[in-house]
Amino acid sequence: MAFKRLSLEAYIQGVLSSDISILGRAISLVESTKPSDQTLAQALIEAILPNTGASFRIGITGVPGVGKSTFIEHFGLYLLQQQKKIAVLAIDPSSSISKGSILGDKTRMETLATQNNVFIRPSASGASLGGISYKTYEAMLLCEAAGFDTILIETVGVGQSETEVAQICDFFLLLMLSGAGDELQGIKRGIMEMADALVLSKADSGNLEKAKIAAAEYARALHFLPHHPSGWQAPTMYCSAYENLGFDKIFETLNSYETHTKQNGYFAQKRKDQQKASFHRLLQQYLQQLFLNKEGIHEKIKDLESKIEQGSLSPYAALQLLF
Repeated sequence: MAFKRLSLEAYIQGVLSSDISILGRAISLVESTKPSDQTLAQALIEAILPNTGASFRIGITGVPGVGKSTFIEHFGLYLLQQQKKIAVLAIDPSSSISKGSILGDKTRMETLATQNNVFIRPSASGASLGGISYKTYEAMLLCEAAGFDTILIETVGVGQSETEVAQICDFFLLLMLSGAGDELQGIKRGIMEMADALVLSKADSGNLEKAKIAAAEYARALHFLPHHPSGWQAPTMYCSAYENLGFDKIFETLNSYETHTKQNGYFAQKRKDQQKASFHRLLQQYLQQLFLNKEGIHEKIKDLESKIEQGSLSPYAALQLLF
């Protein structure tokens, strides 16, 4: 049963007063595909925009099994000790069969989820291929308006299209495993070029030496990559969630990066680029919906699909006929 929508004023006041319940409902509103909800969501985003932009946006990605959720929970607890107010936007992959998603990240961050000044919101990736959901940017703005000064965005996981998260965050953190092997070679370079820091996770006592060696190897590899447009040299570090090792250095790195990029103007320019990227994402989504909402278009698509199935029409010819 669908829950009752609030008035625009109730959403605005609830978000700005840091009401966690209403914040969650506001994110559900912006994620909705109903035309009436989209109209209300657009008005809400416009209203809260003057109260956004004050947070530090951190994108966190890594190979499957690297321990992203575990890292975020322990690093989040460290950030709380630094008097930070944290919002975690965790993106779960959607099934291509059922279209559903487990949305289990909150259960994997049990300790962090019970703390004050923490908001954890799992969302389904849907059809988005960039490691984030279509409305992650808008959800992030709502969290900023609610007073969260540190936004952690956990992506689906490294893949061929794992790039969009770098377009909506200020700092892009790549988690890696020591001894992962050559199976990562195909995706390593592209994602490493975008990373602002590379962290070897699971550097527990029994794996610490391997992590140190791997960090040194990755540091050498980073020197062969193109220079970062910000003038920042991405460091390589290691950490252990279970032994609370390395989080102080990661925090210092975040502060150094923020200071460096704000001084040379890169931080402000990247925020402008984020807004442009958001515009283009919304434009693509709007044009798709505009086209698919045309009268008779779904019947026409089904007819063309049938002809493609029968082999009487190629996909390219069908596309031409459709338009």
